Amino acid sequence: MNPNEVGAVVDAVLTGFLDDKDHRSPAVELLYFSGQLRGLLSAGGKRFRPLMCVTGWSAVDGGPPSDIVYRVAASLELFHCFALIHDDVMDHSDTRRGRPTAHHALAARHRDHANPAELGVNAAILLGDLALGWSYDLQVGPPSPTTEQLARMQPTWDALRTETLIGQYLDLAASGRRTADLDTAWRIIRYKTAKYTIERPLHLGADLAGGSAQQLRALSDYAVPLGEAFQLRDDLLGVFGNSDRTGKSIEDDLSSAKHTVLIATALQRATPTQRRILHRLLGKPDLTEDQCDQIRAVLTVTGAVATVEQLIATRCDAAAQALHTDHLHPAAVAVLHQFAAAATSRAV
Repeated sequence: MNPNEVGAVVDAVLTGFLDDKDHRSPAVELLYFSGQLRGLLSAGGKRFRPLMCVTGWSAVDGGPPSDIVYRVAASLELFHCFALIHDDVMDHSDTRRGRPTAHHALAARHRDHANPAELGVNAAILLGDLALGWSYDLQVGPPSPTTEQLARMQPTWDALRTETLIGQYLDLAASGRRTADLDTAWRIIRYKTAKYTIERPLHLGADLAGGSAQQLRALSDYAVPLGEAFQLRDDLLGVFGNSDRTGKSIEDDLSSAKHTVLIATALQRATPTQRRILHRLLGKPDLTEDQCDQIRAVLTVTGAVATVEQLIATRCDAAAQALHTDHLHPAAVAVLHQFAAAATSRAV
């Protein structure tokens, strides 16, 4: 199984699905909204979740994925569009994947409106709702999963939706608090990334293939530590990354005082002087580059950065150890090893 080929097939499924939606509706407004989704989908994105879904199938079945598997995998990408659009509204983000976020793009289209910013936000909420609804349409076909496959998938989809909501709520509630509460930081990671990005997509593919309880457990043993490592790397990139490569501002996490393991660890270890710097600057909406550098310096000298790097390494090791099992197909195991290396050592 070639991950690049999986991404290409998923993109073709998404394009065909949107073409069909455009063809069925005479409303020009819908064409504009579907165009916004096309723009978000074409602006990048690594197709992690679809790849995990297809890999979950291969880990159980061992054979080539069916069209049904690819439709369910592609539906995860539309669900992700919904989550990103709403997330950007809640976080007041300006850019996504190097482009204006949906609410900014929609506001720019209506510059002559009495309140273009408010219209942009409201229209983006509608766009996210559309992506969510269409993700369900996409997964049920045609071609359609069997009644047995739908029954197996439903609890996993329910869990994915619930866990995504919980993770986002925890993230919103914790942002701006500037606390050393590591427990909440870890819960955010597990709900918002480990389960949403890795575990549930793998489970969906395995469900379609009729995976056993042992196979689902083996996938979870791999997915949870890898998902944690993935988000820990993302949090480092959110502060120390290159915005030209990541496609988002590296000041956003600091100006919103995003509650991460990185920040909580630094606050836990900081001297009084260092803690005052963090409390004074974290969450400041108009941070200068010099002030960002002051925060980065504290994160480094407290050892928080080195600690997070070590946490990434230990969780990658745990994920690799989980793949030493006879329950999963060897070809899929090889892909999962490759994915772990790429996802946690990435620069974007």
